[in-house]
Amino acid sequence: MISQSEPSNAAVSGAAPGAEPLLSRAFRDKRLLSIASVLFVIALWQWGAGHVSGFLLPPPADVLDRFLDPKWLSRLMGALGQSLVQLGLGFGLTLLVAVPLGVIIGRSVILTRMFGPVINAVYAIPPVAFVPFLIVWFGLFLEARVALVFLMSVFDVLVLMIAGARDVRGSLVDVGRSFGASHRQRLRLIVLPALLPFFFAALRVGSARAINGMITAELFFAAVNLGAIMKRATQNFDSATVLAVVILVCVLGLIAQSAITLLERRVLHWHVRAA
Repeated sequence: MISQSEPSNAAVSGAAPGAEPLLSRAFRDKRLLSIASVLFVIALWQWGAGHVSGFLLPPPADVLDRFLDPKWLSRLMGALGQSLVQLGLGFGLTLLVAVPLGVIIGRSVILTRMFGPVINAVYAIPPVAFVPFLIVWFGLFLEARVALVFLMSVFDVLVLMIAGARDVRGSLVDVGRSFGASHRQRLRLIVLPALLPFFFAALRVGSARAINGMITAELFFAAVNLGAIMKRATQNFDSATVLAVVILVCVLGLIAQSAITLLERRVLHWHVRAA
């Protein structure tokens, strides 16, 4: 007598065939996960806004209304363009100074021992503590804002580049030397490629700190650009406008991180692991 076959796992669980693989594929899709996380945050935001005053936490619809106002959006984009100027100048100066200096210090044991304690001590000081000095040295305008962006990002990049330079294995350099490679060839073919992962890590950390410095400078010095919009909105008790500027800064940081990650995958395809 032939017995009835055992019920399948899909029938026992009550799920349609193929539902579980589809669900697992959805969890593996990075874009779907990103969209789901954004929707979750918006839903949580809407729920929280419904339980407190709109002055404390405006609902998403109020913030969206700001972005849908063409006149306000035009003013916001103009302010953002001016803010990006000081961001580019400050972070560009950071890369120009910190990257070569970090390589030089990190590749020398003597320089590392000399300057390591000083760098670590200054790194522990909040950059905002230098604001009074920056006002005295540079005033309240563009130069001071660029200087604060520089100070808030330079030590992060410098510390990472020093760590990367020290991480280069001496055995690789010795192999290059044994094959007759000159000092410049060893630097170009061995040291710099080994430093690239640390360089991109420094770009990610430093860019985030530079954006932080950009908005901090506009709030601490003469209120201009995005900082002026936030200060004026605060004086008018317009929480939706303040939150709209904060969201814009978050989007700017997300774009910067995504661009750096994309560039890293193209340049360091041999190093970046597939997520």
